[in-house]
Amino acid sequence: MKIAIGSDHAAPEMKAQLIAHLQARGIEITDMGAFPQDEGKYEYPVIGYRTAKAVASGQFDAGVLVCGTGVGISLAANKVKGIRACVCSEPYTARLSKEHNNANIIAIGARVVGAEMAKAIVDAWLDAEFMGGRHARRVDLINEIDATGGLSNES
Repeated sequence: MKIAIGSDHAAPEMKAQLIAHLQARGIEITDMGAFPQDEGKYEYPVIGYRTAKAVASGQFDAGVLVCGTGVGISLAANKVKGIRACVCSEPYTARLSKEHNNANIIAIGARVVGAEMAKAIVDAWLDAEFMGGRHARRVDLINEIDATGGLSNES
C-alpha cells in the first residue's frame, strides 16, 4: 500500500509520528509537505489539494491529512474530483468512513486529538474495508454529483 501524507504548519509533529507509525506497519509513505524549508508556515489548502490530486491520479492508494482541526485541509481535498475525505476524531467514525463511504483520504486535527488517538484513528480506517451493497449506491450518487455537479434523479 502506498499512502500520501500531508500537513500544514500546525501539525508537523503529528505528521512525523504518523509517518513512523505507518512505516512500522509496512506501508510506503510519501510526505507531501509542509516541509521545514517552507519557513514554518504553509497553507492547508495547498497541502490538501496536492495530496488529493496525487491520490485521485492513482499514484497513491490513499491519503492522510493533518491540520489544526482537520476541517480546512479536508475541505480543500474534497474539491478534487474523485476524493472522499473525511475528518475523524475517533476510530468509530474512521472505520465507518471506509466501510460506508469508501473514504480515500482521512483528515485529523492535531489540535483536537493526541498522537496516540490519531494512530488509532488511522489504524481503524486502514483496517476497515468498503462494504459495498447499499453503500455502493450512495457512493455512486456522490460520484455523480462529483462528475456532473448534480443528481439526475433529484427527489
